[in-house]
Amino acid sequence: MKKFKGKSNAYGALIERQRKQKGYSRADLSRELDLIGIPISGDELYKIEKQLMILKDFEFVAICKILDININELKKQIEQ
Repeated sequence: MKKFKGKSNAYGALIERQRKQKGYSRADLSRELDLIGIPISGDELYKIEKQLMILKDFEFVAICKILDININELKKQIEQ
């Protein structure tokens, strides 16, 4: 399996930080994703946030939309 700096995805920590800033639990985010047709369980979100699970592009776009993550934040995350 391909990895980014030893992790399965590059943005898990950013997703977790932004989710907490917005006051969402993993269950809340899971529910929001399900409403737009992207079923991701709370357990899967945990694995994504801990960078243990690959994040598909369409899942990532949906999470960014729900959590208001912008491109500048993404760029900073990659540069770290």
